Amino acid sequence: MKMLKYALAMVALLMSMAAFALDLGEAKSQGLVGEQTDGYLGVVKATPAAVELAADINQKRRDAYERIAKKNGITLDKVAKLAGQKAIDKTEAGQYVKTPDGQWVEK
Repeated sequence: MKMLKYALAMVALLMSMAAFALDLGEAKSQGLVGEQTDGYLGVVKATPAAVELAADINQKRRDAYERIAKKNGITLDKVAKLAGQKAIDKTEAGQYVKTPDGQWVEK
């Protein structure tokens, strides 16, 4: 039952981020932002728009992670790391991801 709730929550998270897909997609394709192992979006090349986009998306992600963690009785950190790995796995070739040692690399 907990896994079902977790899966449904992840679907809801992905759907809630769909509204940002165009802006996020553009920022990723331009190499301005990338996915990190901690589940949050990182700024690769700091522009005001990239910093603002990352802050907005990261707040929404944190809110969603907190809801998922609370519903499933697990830590925020665990939810964030699971989501981070999924986001990195789904990152398209040519976009950036941050390695565990802190380096931005093109996937």
